[in-house]
Amino acid sequence: MEALAGADGRRRCPWAGRLPDYVAYHDDEWGHPVHDDRRLFEKLCLEGFQSGLSWLTILRKRENFRAAFADFDPAVVAGYDEPEVEALLQDAGIIRHRGKIEATINNAGRALELIEECGSLDTYLWSWQPTEREGDAKDPEAAFPTQTATSTALSKDLKKRGWRFVGPTTVYAFMQAMGLVDDHVDGCEWRRS
Repeated sequence: MEALAGADGRRRCPWAGRLPDYVAYHDDEWGHPVHDDRRLFEKLCLEGFQSGLSWLTILRKRENFRAAFADFDPAVVAGYDEPEVEALLQDAGIIRHRGKIEATINNAGRALELIEECGSLDTYLWSWQPTEREGDAKDPEAAFPTQTATSTALSKDLKKRGWRFVGPTTVYAFMQAMGLVDDHVDGCEWRRS
């Protein structure tokens, strides 16, 4: 898989296409290393909400999610109770899925536990950064997998700690987006390595 030239002549990952939302997300966010605990928590939550849906749907609702979940401040979200869940289920600006809403609240509490244990989500999550690429560059299908041994292990550890909606594919998408792995394709101007 190789980079494609966009309307502006810049070479990007093919998934960015020509939709302005995707192009901006690709250029300004996807794969850029993130070390801010709130943004890391937000992305884990939004990847959970994305499960079974298009990322574009989530991307276009992201500001609504931020408003609904106190800008993803785990200390605030962990205190949400049934009245907040019921209000969120009525909020047309987000994905109104009880399981995903309750998972986000649960995961806020688990995030606070990790921060207490490790000092930050950043410290914990970046400790899972692979030291080498896990795909097989000779096999185009495996060069950019949907999950890896590392994402599977991280998913398993998070689940053991009580996190929900953090399967290996969700976790790998998180790792790609937050820069723990650099999956920009060959020739993409944003590829770091």
